[in-house]
Amino acid sequence: METIFEILKYTIPAIIVLITSYMIVKKFLVTEMQRKQIALMHDTQDITIRLRLQAYERLVLFLERVAPQQLVPRIYEPGMTVNDMRGTLVFNINTEFEHNLSQQIYVSKQVWQTVKSVKEQEINMINHIAQQLQGDAPAVELHKRIVDYILTVEGELPSDIALQIIHEEAKRVLSSGPMA
Repeated sequence: METIFEILKYTIPAIIVLITSYMIVKKFLVTEMQRKQIALMHDTQDITIRLRLQAYERLVLFLERVAPQQLVPRIYEPGMTVNDMRGTLVFNINTEFEHNLSQQIYVSKQVWQTVKSVKEQEINMINHIAQQLQGDAPAVELHKRIVDYILTVEGELPSDIALQIIHEEAKRVLSSGPMA
């Protein structure tokens, strides 16, 4: 009986130390894993925010490049006909849009739909104005009509509205993080 007490005298404290050590190590490992997960999530959010901001930048650049007041002077060349200029304008808008298609995965559905809508409105406006002119007329006539349209349109241009929407969403992302 004395030997059993002697064995228990050494084993019970050893078991208590073992259980206590196990609980301390487990708590430390769980806490360390949680800390690493939080750090990884923070890094991922930083990357996501940067990608989203780059997408907004590219879409703003797209909208600026396809705005008629920027696109028409850049495309116009003396000797072009209305049909030549119309085709070149539409081609450039579509090319710019296709170049930025991948940005839709980084922005909200509302922003992407707005950008698509601006593209279609710009093309429709160019086609509508070009249809009112003779196809073989000098392109300067189309140039003048587009400029007149821009100057006389009531309210804001679609590209200006889209720029405001992108700006507001980018501000939300900067202030709230990528979940905005």
